[in-house]
Amino acid sequence: MRIPTRFLAAASIAGLSLFAGSAMAQEKLIIGTEGAYPPFNNLEADGSLVGFDIDIAKALCDEMKVTCEFVTQDWDGIIPALQAKKFDAIIASMSITPERKEKVDFSKKYYNTPPAVAVPKDSTIADVAGLKGKTIGAQSSTTHANYAEKHMPDSELKLYPTADEYKLDLEGGRVDAVVDDIVVLSEWLKTDAGACCKILTPLPIDVEINGEGAGIAVRKGETALADKFSAAIEAIRANGKYAEINKKYFDFDVYGN
Repeated sequence: MRIPTRFLAAASIAGLSLFAGSAMAQEKLIIGTEGAYPPFNNLEADGSLVGFDIDIAKALCDEMKVTCEFVTQDWDGIIPALQAKKFDAIIASMSITPERKEKVDFSKKYYNTPPAVAVPKDSTIADVAGLKGKTIGAQSSTTHANYAEKHMPDSELKLYPTADEYKLDLEGGRVDAVVDDIVVLSEWLKTDAGACCKILTPLPIDVEINGEGAGIAVRKGETALADKFSAAIEAIRANGKYAEINKKYFDFDVYGN
């Protein structure tokens, strides 16, 4: 389901002008997401996209008075696809990091949660120090993979294209532990597939790696569009829509500090 970006020139709607690659106002935005990262974004069997990212994106589009269309894209290629103008923005739990800021511009954060380690329930690993010499799984091209590489150098890091694949290997005993967002891991552990495992410990946030929270990425130089998203985030935080969506998925404020 990869639909090329189409720009529609139109007069500003209610005085709102969005700029994506040109100075032409548009009433439609194409949003890129992964579709394989529950509970934030996930592609259902019927082809529908669900999750916190998706509901937040729809709320932001409503606030901005634009029509939004979603496109799924493998995580490894999601920034190159944005740069190639396959879509106008990425809403896919992308952490705002110094490295990514060199490639794209970001809105302000729309949530911020720490990483964590999960292990099998019968694991003898008692703490992070016990991961020395063990095999750790993580999704490739993520802050979590970078975190494990930096902070767990005495472990063997095994990378996967999607989170679903490392989960299968942890469940099957092919890795000793995995690193990901604490919400992603916690929600997985509530399912039948995740009954195998437990959270070993949350991990302290490394701002240089984990960044400032998850933001909305746009092409370099398209700061006007990023600013529109930031203003819309502030608006849905203020009018209660964010809290409504938050309550649907979490029993705590995922926005963070």
